[in-house]
Amino acid sequence: MSVLDLAIEYFKGVGPVKATILNKELNITCGKDLLQLFPYRYVDKTKVLPIGSLTGEEDYVQLKGKFSHPTIQGQGRAKRFTVLCSDGTGSIELIWFQGIKWVQDAINYQEEYVVFGKISEFNRKFNIAHPEMELVSTPTASTGFLAPMYSVPDKVRNKGMDTKFFRRLLRQLMDRLVPGEVPEILPSYLLEQFRLSDRYTSFKAIHFPVDSDQLTLARNRLKFEELFFLQLKILKYKARRQQQIQGLVFSVVGDSFNKFYGEHLAFSLTEAQKRVIREIRKDMGSGNQMNRLLQGDVGSGKTIVALFAMLIAIGNDYQACLVAPTEILAQQHFTSIEALVKVIGLQVAFLSGSVKGKARKQLLQALESGSIDILIGTHALFEPTVVFNKLGLAIIDEQHRFGVKQRATLWDKTDVAPPHILVMTATPIPRTLAMTVYGDLDISIIDELPPGRKPIRTVHMFENQRLRLFGRMKEEVAKGRQIYVVYPLIEESEKLDLIDLQRGYEAILREFPMPEYQISMVHGRMKSVDKEYEMQRFVKGTAQIMVATTVIEVGVNVPNATMMIIEHAERFGLSQLHQLRGRVGRGGDQSFCILMTSFKLTADSKLRIKTMCESESGFVIAEADLKLRGPGDLEGTQQSGLLGLKLADLTKDGAILAAARESAQRIIDEDPELSMLKYASMKRYLMQLNHDIRDWGEIS
Repeated sequence: MSVLDLAIEYFKGVGPVKATILNKELNITCGKDLLQLFPYRYVDKTKVLPIGSLTGEEDYVQLKGKFSHPTIQGQGRAKRFTVLCSDGTGSIELIWFQGIKWVQDAINYQEEYVVFGKISEFNRKFNIAHPEMELVSTPTASTGFLAPMYSVPDKVRNKGMDTKFFRRLLRQLMDRLVPGEVPEILPSYLLEQFRLSDRYTSFKAIHFPVDSDQLTLARNRLKFEELFFLQLKILKYKARRQQQIQGLVFSVVGDSFNKFYGEHLAFSLTEAQKRVIREIRKDMGSGNQMNRLLQGDVGSGKTIVALFAMLIAIGNDYQACLVAPTEILAQQHFTSIEALVKVIGLQVAFLSGSVKGKARKQLLQALESGSIDILIGTHALFEPTVVFNKLGLAIIDEQHRFGVKQRATLWDKTDVAPPHILVMTATPIPRTLAMTVYGDLDISIIDELPPGRKPIRTVHMFENQRLRLFGRMKEEVAKGRQIYVVYPLIEESEKLDLIDLQRGYEAILREFPMPEYQISMVHGRMKSVDKEYEMQRFVKGTAQIMVATTVIEVGVNVPNATMMIIEHAERFGLSQLHQLRGRVGRGGDQSFCILMTSFKLTADSKLRIKTMCESESGFVIAEADLKLRGPGDLEGTQQSGLLGLKLADLTKDGAILAAARESAQRIIDEDPELSMLKYASMKRYLMQLNHDIRDWGEIS
């Protein structure tokens, strides 16, 4: 039996109890799983520092010395054991809070030790807590190399399985592993082309590198492998969809499109909008199912492009639908689209959870009979009772707000070929992320804003500047303009957030009293009719200030609004902040976004605020958001993290990703099913990957 197949409990020092923990917490069941527990960093153990040279600026240090002055202090949980480590140049305190009895019995005060650990300072004295220590007289492989550090959950570490434990396990594994047990899975020409080390050598070097050059070679090889097979799977999906899934053929643009464009479009399209419409038109007439991502910054005009796509479907005697994540956004789309197309005689309907009873029944009957051309709504469109007569195009706005399972239900809404799919997002997507998460989609970008838009000035203010803020608000209102004040709404603390919102509303009422000022308040717990009433007061200009939760994040279009105040801005993600800022700046006046925070900010919060203040570019913001949050899981339903990538970093490894994708594309172009003998090992490995995960990646 290969050591890679050996159950983890049979490794020396593990046993059934620790094996259970390793399986539950780290999904390690055998040697193969252990091999792919990659170090998250390395520390240089090639140097031994004199204790007297320490400054406190060091991170991890390696020292050599004898121990003396053993001391036990405290009782119970506060109990600790300390010794002094001295080398002739100085002394440092070593301290243990756990395993004290074992350490006491293990130390030989006559011998010299190699000590390794993270240096800290307490009461102006340096110390190392729970250091690694080994006798100089019995040296092991733990000195003179780059030491791997493994990220270990507390539940595992508390059972005695720390970095040193995993080093010993990996050493056992590597000592027994032979090259033939790690077969090469990349074609030899790729190894030569990119000067990649072989697989066995790479695994050995990534755990126990001799030097930084060897480590770099190993990491580059394994990163390439990881990204190559990810791209191979994505592109295989795309090729299969194009070859096997017959698409609806929309052979004409149609009268609806031509009449609306020629006679009723009240403004000129930007060149970017025209280009994207041509791309969509080509897809819908190709005979393949369109699976296109439309991205464009807030206010770039995605909705009108989506409407032209719907008109193409209608011109070919099919229906279209548009799904939005909130009722407010869906209602906004319905109102604007209905107003635009009623002049050419099209029927547009709205469906959400609030449409009930007789009205809902009549709508569903009309939809199934085919008398409704366009259906716009919320998650309600995913329900089984919603049946189309001939659905030809499904558009999903703010697609990241929907689960893949929900989007998958759209495939069941037709008995013929699946509908064309257009997914839209207002947050531009970094190129590396687009190549992975959206790698099986064709991508259109509206990279041009309508003329006349002024940049929004974004300012960071603290609570002690509130009076100054009120002054700026009064200046804007005096000019006849309107203001949003937004509070965070987090599900786990919804009651607390509503209290916060209410207090803010009352504070603004005191500063802006009626009847001189009118203030609307909107939040998710309000009845739809009340929410709509308050929204309309603001839309019509009756109310100068709207105090709201993030229900207005998308979909509210008030060109007269020139100031967006975001309270507790540190509690928002970058994409949310960018979306909220996009609610202003829609008219010709100078607009402002004020980010209000407390003084206590985490490093991530400071970076988010700084990014917002320094950039209006959605792409810059998206890159920063990717670094902070990670892009999500491609094939499963996970919504955060790094796609299950163990080594590659999409924020840093763009060049490796591009090379991996280009290589994978050439192979798929040559042999989409990987049926050639030269790709046999690659195909076997690909089949092993994620064999128990449904391929949600096939659904946009």
